[in-house]
Amino acid sequence: MRTIEWQNGTVVTVDQSKLPSETVTITLKNCEEVADAIRNMKIRGAPLLGAAAAFALALTAHSSEAESRERLLAELEKSAEIIRATRPTAVNLFWAIDRILSRAKDFSGSSRELAAFVVNEAQKVADEDVAVNRLLGKHGADLIRDGDVVLTHCNAGALATVDYGTALGVIRAAWEAGKRIRVFATETRPQLQGARLTAYELRQAGIPVTLITDSMVGYVMSKRLVNKVIVGADRVVQDAVINKIGTFTIAVLAREHSIPFFVAAPTSTFDLTNRSDSVIIEQRKSEEVTHVGSIRIATKSVDVLNPAFDVTPLKYVTAVICEQGILYKGDLGKFKSSIPTRE
Repeated sequence: MRTIEWQNGTVVTVDQSKLPSETVTITLKNCEEVADAIRNMKIRGAPLLGAAAAFALALTAHSSEAESRERLLAELEKSAEIIRATRPTAVNLFWAIDRILSRAKDFSGSSRELAAFVVNEAQKVADEDVAVNRLLGKHGADLIRDGDVVLTHCNAGALATVDYGTALGVIRAAWEAGKRIRVFATETRPQLQGARLTAYELRQAGIPVTLITDSMVGYVMSKRLVNKVIVGADRVVQDAVINKIGTFTIAVLAREHSIPFFVAAPTSTFDLTNRSDSVIIEQRKSEEVTHVGSIRIATKSVDVLNPAFDVTPLKYVTAVICEQGILYKGDLGKFKSSIPTRE
């Protein structure tokens, strides 16, 4: 099944906080419940956040009793502000909200017709994500050779999207093309998305995977145990890629060891009007670092720094893989002109 779906006026999604020990779906009935699921990491992953944001507005439209188009638009704006406040870094969330609101404002029908239009538009966002990821995967698979060993960080698979995945979509497409590849997955502290989600996805797909701690990346590269790196992205700006904390470290190590470093991201993740110094890096609660689950592992009252993302300058990126093709760092003119135009 898809990671998130519209079902009879509700949104059904996988509760990612329960994986891999339990596969549980939750049913969300309004915008506030979607916002809560996002804040608590039940819904996570940049493309999935975009779909969730679109469905949050669809829930508002579907349940609205507004008798006028203007009143419904005001309700949608209010819901948009609730969702915008959940997580500041992943641009897909803002992209989806802006798309829904822009097209809703251009729609000239009645309030009831507008509500149906918003629901349909949210479904389009979800459907397009699946198609885009498969196309992205196909392009990226051309970069993978038979016998490659690929390192990936965090989770950029089907669970981070509506379906198929970005970085793992490339790996999945190469595997489906018959290429005998293996994967090294970092654990990805502090939320352990690599250990909990990426290793789970790859095992489910039958793709050989070796789990390592984040601090083992230098060792693995120095021993030539991997020959490519593919990661996802939460935002691609003019001068950098913003992705899960630890990505920058991996990129620097990859360059030191002459290992290609690829970023897989749909154009809905591109924010090419901004530079990295204008991006808000989300700071998350200290308990994620001081605890593993409910168990405290750090001394009480210790100061904690817990940014969810870091910034990797484009000079460390070999290429960005998107649905439009493969964009190399030497092709910055094309890269900077690839503004999202997805329909």
